[in-house]
Amino acid sequence: MSEKERKTKNTAPQDQSAENAATRDCTSIATESGGVIQIANDVVSNIAGLAVMEVEGVSKLTGNITKELITKLGRKSLSKGIRLDFSGNELKVDVSIEVKFGYNIVNVSKNVQDRVRSNINTMTGLKVNMVNVRVSGIDTASGEK
Repeated sequence: MSEKERKTKNTAPQDQSAENAATRDCTSIATESGGVIQIANDVVSNIAGLAVMEVEGVSKLTGNITKELITKLGRKSLSKGIRLDFSGNELKVDVSIEVKFGYNIVNVSKNVQDRVRSNINTMTGLKVNMVNVRVSGIDTASGEK
């Protein structure tokens, strides 16, 4: 085996693993024309985050400690507090929020569910079959509505 063949064989698995890593972080949608559209999971998370923040009564997205530390260190992300679970072309979204004091928690949560489902479906074509909302706190600093 020549040195050129060995280099090709050694780089092929690395290239494949890089490609597999890229597709794990994306959602693939087959098109009617036979092609594939890949949407990065961060894009879907950001769509959900923007949708949540559009809802009146939501103070902020809340996430786990690790994500909050990353945000404080300078990497701000709208996907904080958003968790996606893909199953084929269907999607489950978990959202964690803080609600402004004085707002009805149930109504705000229902509005978040509707807005997230609508925005993701409109922008990506993905079917959102479930949106779970976790209210992790009340923002008393924002005052009454």
